Amino acid sequence: MHVERVSPYLWRVPQDKGRGMRVPGLVVADDALMEAIRSDASLEQIANGATLPGIVKASLAMPDIHQGYGLPVGGVVATDAERGVVSPGAIGFDINCGVRLLRTGLDAEEIAPRVRDLVDALYATIPTGVGAGSTVSLTPRELTAVMEDGAAWAASRGYGEREDLAHIESEGRLAGARSDAVSPHARERGLRQLGSLGSGNHFLELQVVEEIYDAEAAARFGVRAGQLTVMIHTGSRGVGHQVCTDYLKTTGAALKRYGISVPDRQLACAPIDSPEAADYLGAMRAAANFAFANRQVLAHAARDVLERVLGRSPRDLAMRVVYDVAHNIAKEEEHEVDGRRRRLIVHRKGATRAFPGQPVIVPGDMGRYSYLLVGTEAAMRETFGSTCHGAGRRMSRTAAKNAARGRRIDQELEARGVVARATGRDALAEEMPEAYKDVREVVDVVHRFGISTRVARLKPIGVIKG
Repeated sequence: MHVERVSPYLWRVPQDKGRGMRVPGLVVADDALMEAIRSDASLEQIANGATLPGIVKASLAMPDIHQGYGLPVGGVVATDAERGVVSPGAIGFDINCGVRLLRTGLDAEEIAPRVRDLVDALYATIPTGVGAGSTVSLTPRELTAVMEDGAAWAASRGYGEREDLAHIESEGRLAGARSDAVSPHARERGLRQLGSLGSGNHFLELQVVEEIYDAEAAARFGVRAGQLTVMIHTGSRGVGHQVCTDYLKTTGAALKRYGISVPDRQLACAPIDSPEAADYLGAMRAAANFAFANRQVLAHAARDVLERVLGRSPRDLAMRVVYDVAHNIAKEEEHEVDGRRRRLIVHRKGATRAFPGQPVIVPGDMGRYSYLLVGTEAAMRETFGSTCHGAGRRMSRTAAKNAARGRRIDQELEARGVVARATGRDALAEEMPEAYKDVREVVDVVHRFGISTRVARLKPIGVIKG
């Protein structure tokens, strides 16, 4: 795939009308990351994304992109909210997979002797792994309320505080959710998974704030050097996966009906004003609300564990939400395009919203570091208010397992100062540090390009995974 350099951190995939591209592709990357991006089909998928009806400006890619389903993970496409389409594959299976960062009133140094006890207690308390059970038993009526009210449902039942909601993207609830558009099978999966972490790259980490880059922003977010923080990365579990599966079939069947042609059926879509799109968006928002509630419940569980194991009062622990942000979602937003404001459906697949002044949470691998950034005005001009969401994989899970054969990844992590517990023999191998790009390189690019800037670096000291 031919690409041309626009600036030190921006590349263009030229518009090829013969391929059906309605706009060019734009990739945020430096030379080293572009070389890695060329190793899979990411650029091809960016070009495919540019064929979606109603797409505006460009099919965008963040520096952590890697090949995904339909659109690469790290892709952003915005379609006109009146004449465009919505594509489930351009959002992803784990709807509202996202990250929550919590700060505490403790120094990491003072709890260092208890890290292993904390990790063991978190692992014993929080369900992890494929098909893990929930910590919250739901009736069908309660599940409907979760899908409609999101994190507010959890807070109203004692899982955290109402004040948490002010520090969550969209206050932890997407309007327009329709639980009736969620299939019985997806609902069945949701009944038994609220308050569970899941598998794959999902995790809960204990971290220490290792370095502050922007003292003013850090102070505004309540973050300081040496502080103990907790990071939670998970999403809508089986609910979101099933919603995506169901509506890929629905939109795939609708392509011919609406005269839409896409180069890859994984990008099946439906016009915004169609019944299929209305149903999908309602179901997608319901799954997103489930994910917001899920992270709210998990944060409460983590708070309880820290209070119990450390013998600290809630006032002493002082655990508060820094921010909770989604990175697999479609949002209706207003942006300036060609000099005028337009309503758009912004599909972010493995990309984080980065509105001016908003905290941006970018997890890395479990052996090195993660970052807290802040959104900028430049992101609004360049990327529809979007930035990277993580490090991005450089090895498949199979390749990682092969590379880890005969090794003790848990011992290697401990040598780096990280206590790790995981469900399943291969969980740590699949997620070992070298399976990922160095998130520092990814963050350096978005910082220099200006679409989000560094606030703090966070080092893991304990992690549980599925």
